[in-house]
Amino acid sequence: MEITASMVKELRDKTGAGMMDCKKALAETDGDMQQAIEYLRKKGAATAEKRADRSADEGVVMTDIENGSGVIVEVNCETDFVARSDDFLAFAKRVLDVVKNEKPQDVDALLKLQSDSLTLEDHLKETVGKIGEKIEVNRFSTFKTDGVLIDYIHPGAKLGVMLEINGPSASDDVAKLGKDLAMQIAAMNPVAIDRESVPQDVREKELEIYRQQALEQGKPENIVDKIAEGRLNKYFQEFTLLEQTFLRDTTKTVKEQVDEVAKSTDADLKVARFERFQVGG
Repeated sequence: MEITASMVKELRDKTGAGMMDCKKALAETDGDMQQAIEYLRKKGAATAEKRADRSADEGVVMTDIENGSGVIVEVNCETDFVARSDDFLAFAKRVLDVVKNEKPQDVDALLKLQSDSLTLEDHLKETVGKIGEKIEVNRFSTFKTDGVLIDYIHPGAKLGVMLEINGPSASDDVAKLGKDLAMQIAAMNPVAIDRESVPQDVREKELEIYRQQALEQGKPENIVDKIAEGRLNKYFQEFTLLEQTFLRDTTKTVKEQVDEVAKSTDADLKVARFERFQVGG
């Protein structure tokens, strides 16, 4: 029987075991989900049954910037109480440090890396044993730039942003712009830097929604496409960073603010990339 990625993900979600362990379990049991769960339990790779079905919707976001390199990670647990505990925060910091030093490709590769003679997956299991809650390394992202990196962690550490600006001069004005933009991203949750960066499938999905809305509102079919394009334009203004109203000065857009700082600092500033991690988001 073919073992698909969705089967592996389902087993992983049910047990908390590693991807390769889940794939092997499904292969050994000919794709039988229940038998695969029992296989993992016998091998000791599965999270305790009482925790396996719980959702890990709390947690923290952490960031680190050093010498043009940046890391942002999200680590999850079940309750806010545990998210503030020393053991959980120590594990999250360990995750941050391993990502920073080793720069793995994905979470599965990350968990196989060593830290203080144990794999990160072993440290995770140890922490779960101490805390008694399901813990997950949800996601991470790494940055490397000759420009400037700016991070922002919202109070409570459940929302974090990492932002890259290319081509800046080293000035207080650029640093302030970066912090303002990081807070803008945190508050306004843009989907992309500009409209050209919005994926084509997102554009098409939004257009189809707006077409359907116009038809349901009784608009003539010959102008439905024009109406949909107009609404897509408003979508870009609301959900792309450079077209959003700048929160620090609502008389201008973010792009206008970037251009002003670029002119005042005599630098060709470009917002190159950002990541916004929100726990549970």
